[in-house]
Amino acid sequence: MKRLLLLVCTFSMISAFAAKPKNQYIRIKTEFGECIVKLYNETPLHRDNFLKLTKEGYYNGTLFHRVIKDFMIQGGDPDSRNAKPDSLLGEGGPKYTIPAEFRDSLFHKKGVLAAARDNNPEKASSGSQFYLVQGKVFTDEQLNTLEEKRLKFKIPEYQRQVYKTLGGVPHLDRNYTVYGEIVLGLDMVDKIAVLPTDKNNRPKQDVKMDITILKKREARKLEKQLAQGFVENKSTVLTH
Repeated sequence: MKRLLLLVCTFSMISAFAAKPKNQYIRIKTEFGECIVKLYNETPLHRDNFLKLTKEGYYNGTLFHRVIKDFMIQGGDPDSRNAKPDSLLGEGGPKYTIPAEFRDSLFHKKGVLAAARDNNPEKASSGSQFYLVQGKVFTDEQLNTLEEKRLKFKIPEYQRQVYKTLGGVPHLDRNYTVYGEIVLGLDMVDKIAVLPTDKNNRPKQDVKMDITILKKREARKLEKQLAQGFVENKSTVLTH
């Protein structure tokens, strides 16, 4: 009986250790701190493309080249790597786009990862450029006006509560694909968003990034901590 119990316990431990994380996560490191982003399974095309580019080291050494306070910080242009101070950025990327993956449950709350794009009618995303939302807090009156004059649809009540507390940029909903969210290190966005910029919204101080994928054991540990409420959204992040 004792031997059987030991075998059951051992099998349970092995199964728990071998279990796959529910999501995949990436770490964005800058001199202003770092953050960990959960990639949504509901947007597999964007998720898999971002993971592919990250594995290739595509983003390492590139800049957050467009920064607007109370709005977002944008990066992912390969032309920003070693760009001269007067260079106009935002046109670079791989020679493909990603079909839009709009999901009503995924919206532009503060801290989400979303895909930049040009004005193409299909609203297809850039192959590499992305932004992290800072946004601002809205009142009911402001949201009502936005619904009537710009969105042409009703914001679900649970999303309104988020926009009235955490904040975000609701006018981008259903226009740009949201495919992840910061689960740790949200203050990195706040620090970068307030940097002085030039007339093209490029920070006067280059903000370089390195992006890596969390290993499975790190992701499992993070998900366990998140489930237990041990992780707070501060600048302290998991150690390797």
